[in-house]
Amino acid sequence: MEENNKNNANEEKTVENEEEIEVIDSAENDPAEKETKEDAQENTSGFEKEMETLKAEKEEVYNRLLRLQAEFDNFKKRSQKEKEADRKYKSQELINELLPAIDNFERALQVETTEENASLVEGITMVYRQLQDALKSQGVEVIETEGKTFDPTLHHAVMQVEDESIDPNTVVEELQKGYMLKDKVIRPAMVKVNK
Repeated sequence: MEENNKNNANEEKTVENEEEIEVIDSAENDPAEKETKEDAQENTSGFEKEMETLKAEKEEVYNRLLRLQAEFDNFKKRSQKEKEADRKYKSQELINELLPAIDNFERALQVETTEENASLVEGITMVYRQLQDALKSQGVEVIETEGKTFDPTLHHAVMQVEDESIDPNTVVEELQKGYMLKDKVIRPAMVKVNK
């Protein structure tokens, strides 16, 4: 029995020693383990900072992408409008080249018709009408002037007269025809206006 008691006493000492070892081995008392926990906290803090930085960069890149997308959409719309305008006014250059010739035809038709030049005037009239029809088919219209109120977007006043029988700011005489291509003035009419 004594041996049993000795064995029990040794076992209790061993258990007490193990508890002491466990206390000594615990992380709270080990300085190296404390440093590891602090390093882990610093790493976590560093990761959080890096995460915030990456989120901010992502947000900046996303905003830049949205702006670029909006700019691209605006570019596409502008290009589409320019193409439509080009189609709508495609004949403007040709018409601008033809207008002086039409003016000359009109001057030629103002000559006095005699038996000798009747056939020539008739030929000039036919060509003039064909040109007018071609211009109308492209959407060209003559700007109305005489008796109309002066409009600086349609008329170019080169002279003024004073006539009390006519309302002020009224076109008295057309000196050169003006033309519009669809809804755009390609040449304003030169007019004489009452003061």
